[in-house]
Amino acid sequence: MVLMPRESAKLIATLSKDVFIEDEGVKNLTYTILEGIKNQKIHINNFSQHEFHPKPDDPRAIDWIFLLDVLNFSFWTEQNINKWKVNGQTGYFALCAAVKRAVDEGKPIIDPKYYSKVTQNELEVIFRGDDNNTNIPLINERVRNLHQAGQVLLKKYQGTVSKCLRYIVNSNNCYHNTGTFVECVKSCSGSAEKLLRLIINDFDSFRDEADYKGYKVSFYKRAQILIGDIWACFKGHDYGRFNDIDYITMFADYRIPQVLIHFGAIRYSNPLLSKLQSNLELESGSPEEVEIRGCSIDVIERVNNEVRKLIGSYPELNLKETDINNTLIDHFLWDYRRQHAEELESIPFHKTRCIYY
Repeated sequence: MVLMPRESAKLIATLSKDVFIEDEGVKNLTYTILEGIKNQKIHINNFSQHEFHPKPDDPRAIDWIFLLDVLNFSFWTEQNINKWKVNGQTGYFALCAAVKRAVDEGKPIIDPKYYSKVTQNELEVIFRGDDNNTNIPLINERVRNLHQAGQVLLKKYQGTVSKCLRYIVNSNNCYHNTGTFVECVKSCSGSAEKLLRLIINDFDSFRDEADYKGYKVSFYKRAQILIGDIWACFKGHDYGRFNDIDYITMFADYRIPQVLIHFGAIRYSNPLLSKLQSNLELESGSPEEVEIRGCSIDVIERVNNEVRKLIGSYPELNLKETDINNTLIDHFLWDYRRQHAEELESIPFHKTRCIYY
């Protein structure tokens, strides 16, 4: 049996030998998150503020988000190698910029009929960098992911949305689609858990699992961020209305742990820290990599729970428990890392070349 991410994280945090959760750091982070809610740095609207994200009134929004998260992995660069950039953006936002550029150029990149058969040469053109000598990492794996995802959508989700679906308040826009990820979302009737299980069962590249000390654990980073992105894009309404959005954990990647170290919420053993400082790559599924990801999830679980307790203790703040969840905390911490990149540069992040994050 595979443990789901929340249960996996609790187990890993209990057994971890190289990554440790620090109570004082969890407390520090908790108050930072509470302050972020109060000043609205943590808010569901923040997703749509970025120019390269699709807008909820775009009838392609869900399929656009699905495409991004099929490809949302492994943007880090080896030492002394130029970073892949698109329109001056790096990492995930370079991916977003490249997809938006392709859409603006009239390429049918969001259509599964196209990307289920896209060639590597076509994808290299779509993801061309500002520096023509720098390419997006793992291009072969991205082609494979697109082929597999597109074929599943075309073969299994050919149903037609036959009626006009009004998905924006006071809007007359209609959404008509066939054989797209919209069908997956609709079939789950507003349940994040059902959609998560559908994604990991039907789409191989989202099956982010590992063996750890005799247990089968999971993180499902890209599957969960896909659900979180849909929820945030639609601001918790219409296609983004998930009655159990709290089922989703944080998205265990290689950047958030930098922020957790910064706040003192996690600590690495000396041998692990030495490896990271020496720029050694960690294998996907190795005990150290699993412990970093699992403990990161468990930290955010603890922070989320503590923030909710504080919200209940201070009614004068006029906040509700629903003003916070793991998705919002993750978005805030990821933005925090980008905004404080120079300050956090001295904290090594773990490098694992894989398709899961």
